[in-house]
Amino acid sequence: MKKNPPRAYHLSHVRPARLAGLALSGLILAGCAGNPPTEQFALTETAVNEAVSAGGTEHAPVEMKAAQEKWRDAGVAMEKKDYDRARSLAEQAEWDAHVAERKARVAKAQKALEEAKKGIDMQHEERMRNIQQ
Repeated sequence: MKKNPPRAYHLSHVRPARLAGLALSGLILAGCAGNPPTEQFALTETAVNEAVSAGGTEHAPVEMKAAQEKWRDAGVAMEKKDYDRARSLAEQAEWDAHVAERKARVAKAQKALEEAKKGIDMQHEERMRNIQQ
């Protein structure tokens, strides 16, 4: 079987609409890289503040420290106009803050549960003493 040699690929065979679409996609991607991540920064700031309010510093110090350090580094990257790095660090800080917040809420819920169990045990013991008297 005889193979045909590969044809050279010429842009003249590509449809103009497809070329325009590719060019537009490239411009959009390039434009995204040059925009400050202000929306992400707002989300991250909210997440970090909520984690602190929930007790993340006390109940999830490792995650809280990571969130705050990444948040600080994101601010430095933003000042240097390294928006891709700023966005990436802000996203990581947001997720670390969410983890810290959830850990803090779980720790508080566990503590409340333990205290409720102690109260129930104390009431049960008191009733048992009253029955035995």
